[in-house]
Formats: sequence, structure tokens, C-alpha cells
Amino acid sequence: MDDNGLEKIEHNGKLVAIIIKKEFSSDDVIFFSPPDFSQQLGYISYKKDHNIKSHFHLEVKRKITLTQEALFVRKGRIQVDLYTEDKEFITSRELKTGDLIFLCSGGHGFKMLEDSEMIEVKQGPYSGKQSDKETFEV
Repeated sequence: MDDNGLEKIEHNGKLVAIIIKKEFSSDDVIFFSPPDFSQQLGYISYKKDHNIKSHFHLEVKRKITLTQEALFVRKGRIQVDLYTEDKEFITSRELKTGDLIFLCSGGHGFKMLEDSEMIEVKQGPYSGKQSDKETFEV
């Protein structure tokens, strides 16, 4: 974790997760995810009276082969365990109210350390069926 509250977790040169702690701050617009990711994660900071031109997003066909998700902890404390694609344990981190984690690759599991609430953002639609994910025991 750097002094500013940002941590990029890599394993064997592959980005597994990005954690942005509640304390993170910047005066810049920063995109943390590489431009070739199917999900983008950015931080935007503008001064009062700054305007973003009204716009809409054009329909663009994209091929998504890996679901990536971002989880924002609204309340509580959560332990996240990160794994390789081969289900080997990499590391654990604790997330608290106001923290965000972007899960880029590999596997993950969660343990609620307190009553917790999260907001999840990922590509959809999610079928709700086992064909979207594989669970495993550790």
C-alpha cells in the first residue's frame, strides 16, 4: 500500500486486484486499470464549477472474455482472499467502510468480519447460473 491509500496486487506479473482505501485522494484524473481491460477503474477529481460536456456513449460491440468486478464497502469490515487461476492462495487484505477493491483476475473469496454492506459493479448480464463462475474449496 502506498502512502496515498492505493495498492496494486500482482502475482507472477499479472494484476490480480487494485485496492483504493477510503483515504485515497488525488487532484488528477487517474485510470488505474490498463486500457485493454474489459472493465475500467478511474478516479476523478474536479474543482468547483468544472463542467463535463453533456454526452452519451455510442454502441460499440466488445468481446468480454473475463468478468471483472469492483466492490465498494458501504459499511463493515471484510476480509478478501485472493487466489491464482489454479486456486492457489496469494494473499488476504482487510477492507473497511469506504474502501474499494477492483478484482482483475484470479479467484477471490470473502469473510465478513462485521455486518457488512457492499455495492458490486461488473459486466452483465449475470445469468445467476453456475456457468458464470466456478466455486472451489480451500
